[in-house]
Amino acid sequence: MTKNGENMKDLNADFWNNRYESGETGWDIGRVSPAISEYIDQLENTGLRILIPGCGNSYEAEYLADKGFSSITLIDISDKLTESLRRKFETRQFVNVITQDFFEHDGQYDIIIEQTFFCALHPTKRNDYAEKMRDLLSEEGKLVGVLFDKGFEKEGPPFGGSADEYRKIFESHFDVKVIDRCYNSIPPRSGGEVFIILRKKTK
Repeated sequence: MTKNGENMKDLNADFWNNRYESGETGWDIGRVSPAISEYIDQLENTGLRILIPGCGNSYEAEYLADKGFSSITLIDISDKLTESLRRKFETRQFVNVITQDFFEHDGQYDIIIEQTFFCALHPTKRNDYAEKMRDLLSEEGKLVGVLFDKGFEKEGPPFGGSADEYRKIFESHFDVKVIDRCYNSIPPRSGGEVFIILRKKTK
């Protein structure tokens, strides 16, 4: 804990490397979230530039690749993880794996997929997250994914929140299309997630 109360372990590569090496990956559901796969299924343009930050084991990228999407970028701060992902996707050259702090990344994307990255950041980073997401999106680009709609008893990560909190964070940077209770969460998370579709605001 720093003097301003911010928990910095969420930005520490060693912390996340240790989690992957020890198998402490409770956020990993072992497959793409049904809410995200259903959204992907209705996308027609397989040339969309797609970013998955804090990508974890990247089941979403596998799903996208199997659907024919041809421009997928994965970012994670854990080099142990990204080494594994490069091997995993070595035959799929259109999947770009980057070891980097998300906040230092530059690029332009049509869709950014959110799955357990937001909740890994301390709440003091959430306004920075919203601003950075906006900067990384192309004109009318979208941030899409799932956020926890609950609190946690233990100090995070993960860090929880509510739909009302999220709306206040995002509405200055995005046109909020959807922030609704997720109807197709996996059973252990049923009633505890919201699905978001946020479109970049144009200046």
